[in-house]
Amino acid sequence: MGLYGNNSIERLSTGIRDFDRLIQGGIPRGFFVAVVGEPGTGKTIFCQHFIAEGIRVGDKNIYVTTEESRESIIRQAAQFGWDFRKAIDEGKLVIIDALMGGRDDLWSLHSLDIEELINKIIEAKKYLGYGRARLVVDSMSAFWLDKPAMARKYSYYVKRVLTRWDFTALLVSQYAVTTSLGFGFGIEHVADGIVRFRRSIASGYLRRYVIVEKMRQTEHDLRMYEVEIVNGVGIRLKKPTPMRREDLALPRRVWLKMLESEILRQAEVPEDEEQ
Repeated sequence: MGLYGNNSIERLSTGIRDFDRLIQGGIPRGFFVAVVGEPGTGKTIFCQHFIAEGIRVGDKNIYVTTEESRESIIRQAAQFGWDFRKAIDEGKLVIIDALMGGRDDLWSLHSLDIEELINKIIEAKKYLGYGRARLVVDSMSAFWLDKPAMARKYSYYVKRVLTRWDFTALLVSQYAVTTSLGFGFGIEHVADGIVRFRRSIASGYLRRYVIVEKMRQTEHDLRMYEVEIVNGVGIRLKKPTPMRREDLALPRRVWLKMLESEILRQAEVPEDEEQ
């Protein structure tokens, strides 16, 4: 038995059996996991797997969407065989729309305000009722795009408040190399786990990858796996891929930009706000 061989830890399946094997069967209950990476790498589909599995096993499920409409999420899920509309009608799922929600829509956010987000999630949990709950926020980046210095504070606040409500959460954050800015680092500082999606062009083809960089209380696989997105199925893991130095190290210009951003953040945020 390894260092983390404690069978008493309750784990929630991600809905991707091959991925679950990388993390000793699933995400420990109550964990807040950062799902980070560039656009188009599979983060949203990974989150939909997690919610679809929650619906299947009878958990309470909340999906916050900031970059697609509720209808778009429902249509995308249907592509992979998940009937989110039926789950909504049966009171098993609430999709909080922060992009297209109207004023007369109960499950919408009218502004990208972190306190409004928390209050709406708690309202949805009360509506769904008592019991183990799954939460996806896709993405958290939207809440601090105009104030990146607040990323860590907001991430900590979300985790501190929602932990009391029996959530196991996937918090998505974008990383865009093209802008030389990382939007995941506020979440990564407070997360119990980090699942990173990557992409590259090899031999003229787009290839996608996933690696578990961190999962507390878990003896997780340290290898990067190529993944494919299959219509009617979702994400499927392929073989582990050999790592190169550049797979793990960001370009120097990116690190310098992020260091500059961190210095500015420390200068902008009063010390008492970081507590």
